[in-house]
Amino acid sequence: MMWMLGLWMLCVACEDKDLTPPDPEKGPEESVEVEPFDNIPSLSEMVVYEVNLRAFSASGNLDGVRQRLDHIQSLGVNVLWLMPIYPIGIENGVNSPYAISDYKEVNPEFGTLNDLIKLVNEAHRRDMAVIMDWVGNHTAWDHLWMEHKDWYSQDAEGNIIAPPGTGWTDVAELNFANQDMRDEMISDMTYWIHHAGIDGYRCDAVDFVPEDFWSEAIVAVDASTTKSLIWLAEGGIVENFQAGFAFNYGWDFYGKIKGIYSEDQSASGIFVTNEQEFNVVPDGKTKLRYITNHDLYAWDETPTEVYGEQGSVGAFVSTAFMAGVPLIYSGQEVANSELISFFGKNPINWSQNPEILSQYQSVMAARASVVDILTGDLAIYGQKDVIVFKHTKGTEEVLVVVNTRDKEVVLPVPAELQGTTWTNLLTESSRDIGSELVLSTKEYLILKTR
Repeated sequence: MMWMLGLWMLCVACEDKDLTPPDPEKGPEESVEVEPFDNIPSLSEMVVYEVNLRAFSASGNLDGVRQRLDHIQSLGVNVLWLMPIYPIGIENGVNSPYAISDYKEVNPEFGTLNDLIKLVNEAHRRDMAVIMDWVGNHTAWDHLWMEHKDWYSQDAEGNIIAPPGTGWTDVAELNFANQDMRDEMISDMTYWIHHAGIDGYRCDAVDFVPEDFWSEAIVAVDASTTKSLIWLAEGGIVENFQAGFAFNYGWDFYGKIKGIYSEDQSASGIFVTNEQEFNVVPDGKTKLRYITNHDLYAWDETPTEVYGEQGSVGAFVSTAFMAGVPLIYSGQEVANSELISFFGKNPINWSQNPEILSQYQSVMAARASVVDILTGDLAIYGQKDVIVFKHTKGTEEVLVVVNTRDKEVVLPVPAELQGTTWTNLLTESSRDIGSELVLSTKEYLILKTR
């Protein structure tokens, strides 16, 4: 069955390739100037949006993203993460953008370097930083570097190998014992900072690569610019921070929020997981929090299947307001009902579920209005069915209440919250809290002291 899947994906690859020859009448494209930008948001203010280029627009390219930047901005986003934009390998390939054949080119399927620069410039004009995916552990089998066999891991017979134990047969593992390869990779990472004006990287499979490489690379790339670059690790260990990454994945938090909604686990468990994750996070660092991402939405389940359509918004509220940097992945904000591939074009229907999009926009506007308070002290209230927590900074407080169940829930209100009056940030109306709160199915509240 696996060979059939691989054959099907290879066919998809052929279908998605732009085989149109260049028009000799047009001549060389005039270069676009990179506009200066240094307004990188702080970690406490960041909201990241992950763009699956093949799904984000009907054109499936960089220009399709540029044309919908207002949509992304309407969600309070200030960091745009582009999934890999590089040429994809053909040999042993399945059309995965994570099988890269050249680290210093733009995949013609997605456009040109000029298209990338235009997108970055337009994002910057909206005060959105842009980070790109960096795939450092492996390359495609027909990457330019294949002429340097010693740049790759080899078996006892001297054959270049795929990353062991992964099943990733479309890629070849790099050899980080080779300093020439490391130097060239760092040079290539620096290239995009200066030639496209990007503001950092989300680094793929970080824990597969030696920590000392990341330490070397981050120091070197940081030193090449006056910007405070963004470094996000697809990793989950404390060594990510020691290497210089500012934040890494909240994998355990995702697993717990999913378990609360889909397995009827106690809602209070989310606070235990939150504390455990942050126990090993150094000061000045944080976690990426999400209810889905490109891997989950492609292979596992849609947010609607995990949380319910309305529940997916409440689950996102919990991740966006508790702690860490919130992530929104292409399509989640309209509760896209089907799995979203990134191995072939799979355009999202942006007209679906406008009420879900409206909720996301309102939730993120509310978050932006109180983002400073979210850095204050966290108080938690253990409940079986409802996630309840409060942030306090000075005299200001934000109270978040999320019913995680497919039923009405009567919540006994903790004594310290009884008899208090709040402003509902989603309706701008006053809300008095007595001895109990009656919450409708999957209802959530975002309240601020008056």
